[in-house]
Amino acid sequence: MQYHFSGKKFTVQTLIFILICIQIQAQPITGVWKGKMGNSRVELKLIRKGDSLIGTSYYYDSKSNYRRYSVKGYFDDRNNDVIWYDDVLIDDHSSSHSRPLLAVADFNCPGEGVMKLDGKSSAKEDNKKDKKELHLVKGNTTPVFPDEWDFLIENYAYGVSHPEIVDSIEEMAFNPGETVPRDETISSSKTTANETGESYAQTKQSNTMVEKPAPSSQQVTAPVFLPPAMQTNEERFSSRTKILQNVIPVKGDSIELRFYDNAEIDGDSIAVFLNGRLLKEHILLAEEAYIMKIAVRDLQSDNELVMVAENLGSIPPNTSLMVAIVEDKRYEAHLQSTEGSSALVRLVKP
Repeated sequence: MQYHFSGKKFTVQTLIFILICIQIQAQPITGVWKGKMGNSRVELKLIRKGDSLIGTSYYYDSKSNYRRYSVKGYFDDRNNDVIWYDDVLIDDHSSSHSRPLLAVADFNCPGEGVMKLDGKSSAKEDNKKDKKELHLVKGNTTPVFPDEWDFLIENYAYGVSHPEIVDSIEEMAFNPGETVPRDETISSSKTTANETGESYAQTKQSNTMVEKPAPSSQQVTAPVFLPPAMQTNEERFSSRTKILQNVIPVKGDSIELRFYDNAEIDGDSIAVFLNGRLLKEHILLAEEAYIMKIAVRDLQSDNELVMVAENLGSIPPNTSLMVAIVEDKRYEAHLQSTEGSSALVRLVKP
């Protein structure tokens, strides 16, 4: 049997194939994904928010032995590339000491309603570690770990994906409530104890004559303080801890990087390293962008872009906004560097 559309003939089999392809393209990345990343069992909940992904990940041995992270990432529906990474540790009920991961995968639908994420994962802040296989399947079963994202996922197709609703659930998920920091409690206790001690000392002093020791005739030599030796940017790069700020997918011919001061213009300057090699130093951050272009063909599959603070300006810490233009997409990374740490952005080819 044949059907005619726009003067063209189609068999039933061809129409079914076309409808399946359309359905595949319409299938959302939003959902609950289960499987393994390396040797770890994983339940991953992804929610699409424009080109971005947010959600949460659970690495577990059992329902009582798990680690939970917030998740950030990107999805390119033109070629089904997916990148996500563990952002903030929310709960730790695990006996293992696994590190947060970064994943690069392909979103595919092999047929019969099955949806998969297949790719590789690596340590989030160290792309030199061995990459491990990941295989996740989108499930329709009850989540192992029920949480606040389930309502949004279950009703995603019915308009619950509105940005304001997503933002509200994200706020609920990652800011469950304000508690008094432990340090403040300790500080308060110390203050009370100190005040009690002072009161006791004053009382004792009023009833007891304390004889002051006679001044010593020995001369005390004042210590000599030497200014710290000036470090090169290479030394700063090697000695400081690198803290991941964002992961950006790269493709096309080149990417354009724009650096701004992210706060009051106060004289912050940075040096930029790519995969351990100094690209540019003495970049003065200002309201007008400093622009740098990098050819994608010169990049590896996974790259480390590190911003090293040369100074802290007049208002510490050294803060900057980096905008990356990749083809027709814009990605932002808010960077913060100090005398002990440098901002790290990973540039990943999907």
